[in-house]
Amino acid sequence: MTRPAIDLRSDTVTRPTPAMRKAMAEAEVGDDVYDEDPTVKALERRTAELFGMEAALFMPSGTMTNQVAIGVHVAPGDEVLCDASAHIYVWEGGGIARLSNATTRPIEGDRGLLSLGLLQGKIRPDDCHYARTRLVSLENTQNRGGGWVHPLESVAEISTWARSNGLAMHLDGARIMNAVVASGVAAREWARHFDTLSVCFSKGLGAPVGSALAGSGDLIRKAHRLRKAFGGGMRQAGIIAAGALFALENHVERLAEDHANAQILAHAVEQTEGLSLESGPVETNLVWVTVDPALGTASEVAAQLLEVGVLVSALGPQVLRACTHLDVSREQVEVAAEAIRSLGSRRL
Repeated sequence: MTRPAIDLRSDTVTRPTPAMRKAMAEAEVGDDVYDEDPTVKALERRTAELFGMEAALFMPSGTMTNQVAIGVHVAPGDEVLCDASAHIYVWEGGGIARLSNATTRPIEGDRGLLSLGLLQGKIRPDDCHYARTRLVSLENTQNRGGGWVHPLESVAEISTWARSNGLAMHLDGARIMNAVVASGVAAREWARHFDTLSVCFSKGLGAPVGSALAGSGDLIRKAHRLRKAFGGGMRQAGIIAAGALFALENHVERLAEDHANAQILAHAVEQTEGLSLESGPVETNLVWVTVDPALGTASEVAAQLLEVGVLVSALGPQVLRACTHLDVSREQVEVAAEAIRSLGSRRL
């Protein structure tokens, strides 16, 4: 299928800019499994510095960074506390059970966001009949919750509680830089409440491949062993690390444009009979939409939009998602918004 002119399925569909391609083509490389790739090392140092962590480790995907982090923190039979819609639980192939032999205790949050009140009382008793509660994992921004930013005050409260109870903290920060830009809270301020943090370079930041895990030197050394076991050791990885490094240096502040563009789409949804914002006001670059059955199914509505060159994701019988990113201009978003408004006059 020819790629539609306006692809709003995900911020993962971005393609490298000419300047990013140039940086990748000119990257100095070596064998990273031998710890000899200077560009990978530069990216890892920059990531660790950004989040105020001792070290970082480059990996092929966000799923791998999350699953490696979980494996670092838990032992077989341990338990992870997370929101019921968390990416680590819903969309990572059952990796917690498959790779770490651990169990998950999903908790129903508010738009995917957990609070201290929801977590209190959830630690299992110190008894051989129970799994050992070991890790709390949060997600920021929360994808399935509508791209909301986890309030910093709530994160701090949860972190204090978790650490006082001997629990580790992990942040699935696939879109943490969206949270940084939307909130104005520095990356290292978010990070200081966690033992490990993952960041994805191939979403809103626009790199073609890669994520990183940041944490203490000791935890990252353990993560390095797991990355190898999971098949994440790469050779001349500097070619893709250069894209990620370029994204960190050049594409962070422009995320505000994606957030502004998402507001245009959200406003169009609010103006269209039969559509509503599933999670309320939009905060970042994700627009989750509930489709009234009178307008059709989500798949039928997505097909109508595709007819006019707008591609969105149908992620439930009556749920659509649109995601803004650097490959979609303000003008294209305006066209997509008009296509959304036109749905109100095309009721099935």
